[in-house]
Amino acid sequence: MRTQVAIIGSGPSGLLLGRLLTLAGIDNVILDRVGRDYILGRVRAGVLEQGMVEMMREAKAAEKLDAEGLPHDGFDIALNGALHHIDLAGLTGGKRVTIYGQTEVTRDLMDKREADGAPTIYDAGHVIPRDFGGAHPWISYEKDGRSHRIDADFIIGCDGFHGASRKAVPPKAIETFERVYPFGWLGLLAEVPPVRHELVYGKHARGFSLCSMRSPTRSRYYLQVPLTDHVENWSDAAFWDELRRRLPDEVAEAVVTGPSFEKSIAPLRSFVAEPMRFGRLFLAGDAAHIVPPTGAKGLNLAASDIRYLFDGLREHYLDRSPAGLDAYSERALARIWKAERFSWWMTTMLHTFAEDDAFGRRIHDAELSYTLSSTAARAALAENYVGLPY
Repeated sequence: MRTQVAIIGSGPSGLLLGRLLTLAGIDNVILDRVGRDYILGRVRAGVLEQGMVEMMREAKAAEKLDAEGLPHDGFDIALNGALHHIDLAGLTGGKRVTIYGQTEVTRDLMDKREADGAPTIYDAGHVIPRDFGGAHPWISYEKDGRSHRIDADFIIGCDGFHGASRKAVPPKAIETFERVYPFGWLGLLAEVPPVRHELVYGKHARGFSLCSMRSPTRSRYYLQVPLTDHVENWSDAAFWDELRRRLPDEVAEAVVTGPSFEKSIAPLRSFVAEPMRFGRLFLAGDAAHIVPPTGAKGLNLAASDIRYLFDGLREHYLDRSPAGLDAYSERALARIWKAERFSWWMTTMLHTFAEDDAFGRRIHDAELSYTLSSTAARAALAENYVGLPY
């Protein structure tokens, strides 16, 4: 098979790039090691920056997003039994975020791709990018007991942190930066109405909490837990009880409980790989960077990568200019490191760290107290939360 752009990974970043390329008349193929049902069964975040929303509209895939997404002009931070409102719109000149599940983004883009008749190869085994340092890269993979080959002008690795794309890069050609946090998020998803119409981030001596939602009838809640903890240790009743303990009374009393249909513990990590281009192989999304979910930047960072990549590929094919692709890694990393900083800051400010001494705990408390009391600090928080410009 021959194509112009071969994309490894059919998550939202790979699908978004594929849709934009298809609309621009640029041939592309997507491969994934798993099937459609498995991909749609993964539960992920759902806070979209305005830039991500605009890209879905550019991809002509935002009909459901515009109809069912929940625009949020702010969020609350719970501290010492009180709620403090962060007015995102008021602090940023009207910018906002939209609550819409990543699974729904993925499904919408999959449906568009199927309607386009653009090729997606699911359940592709042993995917390996090859010869991407030269002028004729290709991908080998196996399916249905046979070996296959895709020749392409460019290979785009959107296959996540554990994917084949970054692993194919020679170790001496790439540098990685990582911080693993000493706790995880225990998440619970239930068919119950949200406790409030906007998100509530909570800091408490017992640990961090987050009250989020996926729709007016589906809620997502999180608790900070040790990395040594196990989901089996948490019954639904124990989760709801602990959540209430960490929230102000007015919020705790409004929590509607119900049986969970998904419960898991996610470790928190900051990770960046540099550079993000290796000849004709480009990394995007989780293949190149991971952020802790505190600042809601994971999916949105992947979207900004796709913004730069699509613009570069369009320039290459339509304008015969290499400038956009040549600048991709530098442009993407500049925004990534700002988002890494913000996510690290939110994480350290809102979580409790068992290894902190009394001085460290006071510093973290003072950081949050200052942020909530200062208009300038709240504006900086809001500017980063709604998303920095591409």
